[in-house]
Amino acid sequence: MKRIFIVTFLVSTLASFSQSDKIIGEYFLELGNEKHQIEYRLNLHSDGTFEFHSYVNSKKTMPPIVHKYGKGTWNLDDKVVTFVTSKERDLDEKHTLDFSGSKARFITKPSRDKTKRVIKTRLKFFESEIFWIDGLEIFKT
Repeated sequence: MKRIFIVTFLVSTLASFSQSDKIIGEYFLELGNEKHQIEYRLNLHSDGTFEFHSYVNSKKTMPPIVHKYGKGTWNLDDKVVTFVTSKERDLDEKHTLDFSGSKARFITKPSRDKTKRVIKTRLKFFESEIFWIDGLEIFKT
């Protein structure tokens, strides 16, 4: 019984680490045209931290160029990524976005799918206090 428990534990631990390795990296999305350009960049680091940058260049607004930054920690549970921003440690003059409570689903092609269809690896936010983040799909580069 002890051996079965140990084997089960090791297999589940290895599976969770392999999924974590797949999610680590840079995610990017670019929208708009020459009059209104939006870029989102999210970096998930192997130490469980993240950095987010939003860039908006709009000829119709004042100021025309706006940068917004956020940082904090992330955690992967099954295929759901939860983001946390510590008000004391992560928020400052530059990093003003509070990602606490934000959640995204990690979407990738299943390893059992042997078809030729292309499924881009991405994060799809389904919950966030930041209204323009909720619903955002950002693709791994």
